[in-house]
Amino acid sequence: MSTGAERSLRSQVEKWLGPTSSTPVRVTRFSRAHSNQRPCVRIELLLPAGPLGFFFFRHRDGTWCVFPPETERLAMHAYQGAG
Repeated sequence: MSTGAERSLRSQVEKWLGPTSSTPVRVTRFSRAHSNQRPCVRIELLLPAGPLGFFFFRHRDGTWCVFPPETERLAMHAYQGAG
């Protein structure tokens, strides 16, 4: 099970981009994913060769990931009635 610190956007940015004081990181876009209206953020790492960007998506459990959450699908349920 992941801790709150491991689930934060900051920890995911550090994991994927490894920013240092000499390579600053900035948020370049904050919006909602079209498929599920959950937040998504574009983070940009400023490198000498040019900017490198990643999108992070907020999942239902509160984690931030580089892949979008699965879309919710309709489901049919059958319930046994009282006999």
